Amino acid sequence: MNKTYKPNPIDTTDIVIPAEISELVDSLAINTHDNWAQNRITSGWKYGEERNDVLKETPCLVKYEELPEEEKIYDRVTVEETIKVILKLGYKIIKECK
Repeated sequence: MNKTYKPNPIDTTDIVIPAEISELVDSLAINTHDNWAQNRITSGWKYGEERNDVLKETPCLVKYEELPEEEKIYDRVTVEETIKVILKLGYKIIKECK
């Protein structure tokens, strides 16, 4: 059996996230990290100075604001790509005024 995987993501290079929803990126990046952290903690992971898969320790079990910049970038890029795919597929993101 050939298990060669060839990713084929939707091309979003032509999509620009509108300024009016750019604040959404930060909110979703924080939420993405919080969901990841909650799943880790539920699975028995805890904070550790270095990542250790055997002991289930990671230095990333901290508030989003305390993450190293490369981890924040990872979350933001994930969110940005998700938003771009939503827009590419023709959906609109509209903030309701309250």
